[in-house]
Amino acid sequence: MKKIGAQPKDGVDPTPEGRPLALPLDHIDEDPGQPRSAANPGFTAHSLAELAASIRLRGVKTPISVRHHPDRPGRYIINHGARRYRASRLAQLATIPGFIDDDYSATDQVVENLQRNELTAREIANYIGRELSKGLKRGQIASNISKSPAFVTQHAALLDLPEPIALAFNQGRVRDVTTVNELVTAYKSHPDAVAAWLGEGEPEITRGAVKLLRAFLGEKFGQEEEPVVEEGRADPVQQEAPALVAAPGDTGHRRWRCGGVVVLHQQRECVLLLGRRPGGEGWAWIRHEDGVEVEIALAEVQPLRLLGAGE
Repeated sequence: MKKIGAQPKDGVDPTPEGRPLALPLDHIDEDPGQPRSAANPGFTAHSLAELAASIRLRGVKTPISVRHHPDRPGRYIINHGARRYRASRLAQLATIPGFIDDDYSATDQVVENLQRNELTAREIANYIGRELSKGLKRGQIASNISKSPAFVTQHAALLDLPEPIALAFNQGRVRDVTTVNELVTAYKSHPDAVAAWLGEGEPEITRGAVKLLRAFLGEKFGQEEEPVVEEGRADPVQQEAPALVAAPGDTGHRRWRCGGVVVLHQQRECVLLLGRRPGGEGWAWIRHEDGVEVEIALAEVQPLRLLGAGE
């Protein structure tokens, strides 16, 4: 039967065609240019420990892909399978099943991870930035990774964010690329207001909170903002933001120093809880003055004003 794979000098026994090789873990190097960064959720200690436990019990069921190391004979560089490689080392295995594919590029790595939704927005943006620096057009990049031009444009915008938004993004307070772009649109018209809002906000910035912020800014400054259209959807603010009302005078109510937007719910002033994840799109958590927290539909509230630094 025809044999495939590495020659004996690679330290790998040839196996029948169509079967993975048993690659020695000590002969494998990770790709320093791989698109997933050390901060990727799949590389956390907890995530790798779970995978290692599964590997100890069941073994590696999906072979990794490697290519010959161009500068170190007998060694390999990982094309994809870095998590399985790391977890196999934690599980103290000697070998890992794999295939050798020398026809593999950075674009192939990105496509493979994109299809499994294993790249963060920052990692996608960094890849797009590297491709742009090579002189590629955005349309060509989109075609190479089987995504739309709008997808590439949205992620490319993450490479040049205004400082307050970049800080929130790098801190992990906002991860959704559409939400980031909505913040950028608001910042272009009202930089001071958006910067103040971000400075007073709670750890997590939700899409619903940004929708209310943009609706409030459009009313407060007497102008409509440029809509941010998510691919395949109408402008979310026009779809879901409730009608605005004029800000009331001082009612003597106790206020809260927690950042965000003051809203009106059932004729009572409440604060939108930015750090609490709602159960679904179009919903949000609010806190009433008496401390009671409830989840409500965004259509049930009216944005009143931004919380200031002293509130």
